[in-house]
Amino acid sequence: MEYGLIAEKLGHSYSKEIHEMLGKYSYELKEIKGEELDRFFEERDFKGINVTIPYKETVIPYLDEVHESALKIGAVNTVVNRNGRLTGYNTDYFGFKALILHEKMVVSGAKVLILGTGGTSKTAYHVLKDLGAKEIIKVSRTANPPVISYEEAVSKHCDADIIVNTTPVGMFGRVDAEPIDLEPFKSLRGVLDVIYNPINTKLILKAKEKGIKAAGGLYMLTEQAMRAAELFLSENIPAEKTDEIYRRIRLLKGNISLVGMPGSGKSTVGKILAGKLSMDLVDTDKLIVDKENREISDIFAGEGEAYFRRVESETVALCSERKNVIISTGGGAVLDRTNVRNLKKNGIVVFLDRDLSDIVPTDDRPLGNTEDKIKKLYEERLPIYREVSDITVKVLGTPESLAEEIGRKLDAY
Repeated sequence: MEYGLIAEKLGHSYSKEIHEMLGKYSYELKEIKGEELDRFFEERDFKGINVTIPYKETVIPYLDEVHESALKIGAVNTVVNRNGRLTGYNTDYFGFKALILHEKMVVSGAKVLILGTGGTSKTAYHVLKDLGAKEIIKVSRTANPPVISYEEAVSKHCDADIIVNTTPVGMFGRVDAEPIDLEPFKSLRGVLDVIYNPINTKLILKAKEKGIKAAGGLYMLTEQAMRAAELFLSENIPAEKTDEIYRRIRLLKGNISLVGMPGSGKSTVGKILAGKLSMDLVDTDKLIVDKENREISDIFAGEGEAYFRRVESETVALCSERKNVIISTGGGAVLDRTNVRNLKKNGIVVFLDRDLSDIVPTDDRPLGNTEDKIKKLYEERLPIYREVSDITVKVLGTPESLAEEIGRKLDAY
């Protein structure tokens, strides 16, 4: 290969798509076992590679030269082959720093806990130190001073301002896991997770539910890839390219979930938006009807609302595992916190805010077949829609104009 990424496992990686969005070279994903590293680096059959878990430290002895900053950090994630001579760099440093700045997270004077002790942990430590963190403590499953245990982190350092997760806990394949319980950390004002698949880990979602500024690692991944590409090509890439590709990869690998009252236009707008963005549309209510082979009103009449909500949750969970789709949800889907987390772990939630006076009762909606029922639902659900949504769009004008407005807000998000 000429350019690519090496690691032990790469089923979760988005690096190929990000690098190839530059349109300047092909990029391969190459899984390599530890015992194969000797031969790979002896052959040196590449122009430039990125390196990820678990080889960011392992590759260093194979290199002819390590850039000063990477040597200081003790981890390499980019290797360039110049006429047979291998030089190692750390572009993760710039990626993690860019993530902090992008999220406007104030590190100066903060007490920070870093979860994990691998190569990315080392990178995060140096970025945080350079940005003026007051105290930085590494946390691991096994204490080895100055590294502390998770138990000690909770018992002695619950006054931390920021938590950074550099472990793989919570990533694709383990999305229901979280590295630490945030509940004891009452002073917490920031959470960063270097995991980018899913876009929002369970740790990030729980932090956001608590009103804590939080972000996953997709922006970091994009920025470090741009810096690596500069080294591969020996040319500068405009800074705005990171934002452009970040937005593109977020849509390519994420979903857009439409929420709102019955009759707010989710299905109609979703279909138009799907066409504009070249995405598929999935309608959870329609999927339930197809699965049950009967209308929703019949499900309510036969088994009741509890049964319907159980089927709805199963359907939402399945839809959220997909990528690059628009999900039109039932009006009550957001009443279940698990549904909300599933929708948000890999995407953006858009609330179609339609005035109560414009919502018409219909017989096919068991909970909204009279004006009184619609009003009651509206009053109960409006605060929830507003709380869980990332973007709110007032339902005015035509469905086409509404889809256009959503597209503009997505670009700015």
